[in-house]
Amino acid sequence: MTLGGTRIAASFALFAAVAAAPASTPDRPVQIGLAGDDLDACLSMGATANLDPRGDNFLTVRAAPSTRARPVFRLGPRHPVYVCEEAAGGRWLGIVFTDMPRSRQNCRVGSPVPRPQAYAGHCRSGWVAARYVTIIAG
Repeated sequence: MTLGGTRIAASFALFAAVAAAPASTPDRPVQIGLAGDDLDACLSMGATANLDPRGDNFLTVRAAPSTRARPVFRLGPRHPVYVCEEAAGGRWLGIVFTDMPRSRQNCRVGSPVPRPQAYAGHCRSGWVAARYVTIIAG
């Protein structure tokens, strides 16, 4: 009977652990062109800021505007980004960025697009907490 009771207890513990795990948030692509077809696809430029150099000193980019969304990249201090969208009352920013902070790669978001759409260019995109981005222009 102890063996059966052990299996039941182990099964219950596994179920409880799975039930207690945070649910992941579905991916949400960053939208560009939200300001209309006569303005740049992404209206602002920014850079990562307020990172803790005594801590991890990076900003996690996520697949949706939530701490429960899967991480997709890490940005270091002063990494330039294009700010394209806001979510959750401005607490999250949808950004487009290059892998390398000093890259001259053109992400093609500095010109108008005909309609709002998910970013599908050759640069990366994702969501970051707004408090870690300083707006530089726009």
